[in-house]
Amino acid sequence: MIINSHDEWSPLKTIIVGDATHANWPVNDPVFAKESEKTTWKETPVPHGPVPQRIIDETNEDLDCLATTLKGLGVEVIRPDPFNFQTHDGMYNYCPRDRLLVFGNTIINPAMMYPCRDMELQCYHDVVDSAENYLFMPRNEGLVLDAANILRLGAKKLLYLESASGNKAAYHWLLANLPTDTSIELCNFYAGVHIDSTIVPLREGLVMLNASRVKFDNVPRVFDGWHKIWVNDVVAQDFYQYPYASKWIAMNMLVVDPHTVICDRHQHALIKTLKSYNFEVIPMELRHSRTLGGGFHCVTLDLWRQQ
Repeated sequence: MIINSHDEWSPLKTIIVGDATHANWPVNDPVFAKESEKTTWKETPVPHGPVPQRIIDETNEDLDCLATTLKGLGVEVIRPDPFNFQTHDGMYNYCPRDRLLVFGNTIINPAMMYPCRDMELQCYHDVVDSAENYLFMPRNEGLVLDAANILRLGAKKLLYLESASGNKAAYHWLLANLPTDTSIELCNFYAGVHIDSTIVPLREGLVMLNASRVKFDNVPRVFDGWHKIWVNDVVAQDFYQYPYASKWIAMNMLVVDPHTVICDRHQHALIKTLKSYNFEVIPMELRHSRTLGGGFHCVTLDLWRQQ
């Protein structure tokens, strides 16, 4: 298995597609237990315990369809090893993007915001063993990082969102442990969690920005000289009981290569915009993206992109 991925847009060769089997909202995780204190959604309570089987089944149908589509595009697809998160009070394999950071031929195992998500690592043994380099971020040392707080923008460029799921201590740890010529720009315009519903690099020199979070005066410097597509609104999708993701999960898309994008099929204006930039848009659906908290970028993890 080749592990080699430096950016978010080069031609995709190998990818992990997640799985929702035995998805669970943890009961005893000390950090997840505080979700109700920080959420801005107050109309319904934060869920706990097993995710309803109907949602799991429908999600797996959508993920299988995504996997089949990617295989049809010539991409090798890997699925996580099974694990019963409901029995062990874990979370899920739905969002592999959160669990591991692939940067070049290095895999970084971050100290995730929810401690219970450490158990997901055992579903990726073959992947981790294939990396030329492996970095383990220490637990219980004040470091917090979900891999989805980071965007890869080239062999030596990372963009790091400082937020609830990625603190400054973890940023400094990366600076100290990655090669010294690695540039890691810190941004902190969004206090929520991950970066990939806020900034979407589409190809070298072209980036999509969430205009409700990013403003003209705080665009990351790494995008100086890039053409910017500003997204002012999206079509909000339904959710079951509690929206673990905001409506902006609709911006969360997977770039297959510099001219092909997989996007939420309900985003007609967004799709029209992408087509105007000569993208082939593959419209697909994740019916429970807001319920489970992950769009097409979240539910995948590219392992090899052709440079």
